[in-house]
Order: sequence, then structure tokens, then C-alpha cells
Amino acid sequence: MIKTYVAFDLETTGLSPEHDRIIEIGALKVKDGKIIERFSEFLKPDIPIPSMITGITGITNEMVADARATEEIIRDFVSFCGEEVLVGHNILFDYKFSKIYAEKYGYSFEKQGIDTLQIARKVHTNLESKSLGALCEYYHITNQAAHRAYHDALATAKLYQCMAHYFEAQEENLFAPVQLSYKPKPVQSMTKKQVEYLRLLCKHHHLCFQEGYQTLSRSEASRKIDAIISEYGKIQY
Repeated sequence: MIKTYVAFDLETTGLSPEHDRIIEIGALKVKDGKIIERFSEFLKPDIPIPSMITGITGITNEMVADARATEEIIRDFVSFCGEEVLVGHNILFDYKFSKIYAEKYGYSFEKQGIDTLQIARKVHTNLESKSLGALCEYYHITNQAAHRAYHDALATAKLYQCMAHYFEAQEENLFAPVQLSYKPKPVQSMTKKQVEYLRLLCKHHHLCFQEGYQTLSRSEASRKIDAIISEYGKIQY
């Protein structure tokens, strides 16, 4: 088992790395089986948190309202990870979001990782579910707040160490870090039509057209327009 690693987990507004947003990052740095550093932050998304996600995670729009600037959080998270190997459950899901955010703010996030889900699929073929919750139950790992980023990251670290204890000797390759790979899709800038409509929408509802709106991507602009319409209504002619 590697001596030092970062176990991490994200909570997001949905499943699409290109269209959804991170709302919480949880991570812990483990050295020789002991936690030496912790990282836990809310992020304020530029879209409302869907009620379904609040139902799963318990995270509300009010809870993230006072989060630090996203760029600062991503800078600190990239620094926290350093050169360490990442450990995650279904790690590519979280890695894709992390990489998109890191690149957005000009940071490299080329990492090696170990996926506890992939390990479990090989060593626990008898288990019907390989979800983090099911595996924690199997190994009697207590997760005090499932679907919250830090607690899921902690549970993942414990799961990794349990499986390494029982299976690494005979399945050494399964526990070797691999290069994580994800190439984000090219970002399309918002169209002139979207800019004009967003301006009109803000003017109609007496909202401030913020400077940051000019740099939105096409999908971000679409979501911003939908969010304003959902909260304030369409333009009434």
C-alpha cells in the first residue's frame, strides 16, 4: 500500500462534468495510515442546487451562500493535493470535475490515482452492490454523514486500507496507482443572441448585468437564463 495519498470526494449539482457544478470538496492526506491534513470546503455554484441533490446530500443554497471565492478554493485544493496519489471511489467521476475546475483557473491537475470501486469489482464479485455505502457496511466502517464530501472521503480511505490489508498481497497490480486521464470538451463561448437576451432579462427584472456574464460559456449562459426565468419569470411583452 502506498505510504502517502490523498483520499477525496466531491458533491455536485448533477452528473455532468461539463454542465454541473461542484458544491463541496472533502479530502484528507494520509501518511503511514494516519491522517495528517484535512480539507473541507463548500463552493457556491452559479446555478441553484437542485432539490433532489439537497435531498441526497442535505446541502442547501443557504449553506453554500457564504463560501469563499471558488478560485481561491480550487487553488488551495490543488496545493493540498500536491504530488500525492489520489484515492477515490469511482475516482474518474470526481477527477473529471476537479480537472475542469483546475484548468478553468489555470492550474495543472495531472494525477495518478487508485479507484476503490475498481478494486472492489475485482475482489468482491460476490457482493451485489459495490457502492461506498454497501462496502462500508460489509467492512463495518462507520460513515457518520454519507453523501457529504469529507465523510465520504474518510470512508473511502478506510475502505482502501481494509481492502489493501486483505487483498494487496495477492492482487498487487490492483493497488498500483494509474495515470488518470480526462480531456475536457472545448468550451463554446456564449452567443450574441444569449448576451442580448440575458441583458434584456436582467433589465426587465431590474437585475444587475454583472461583468462576469460576458465570459460565460454557451451552456453556462443557458443555465443562467433558465435560473433567472425560474426565479423571476419570462419577459412579459
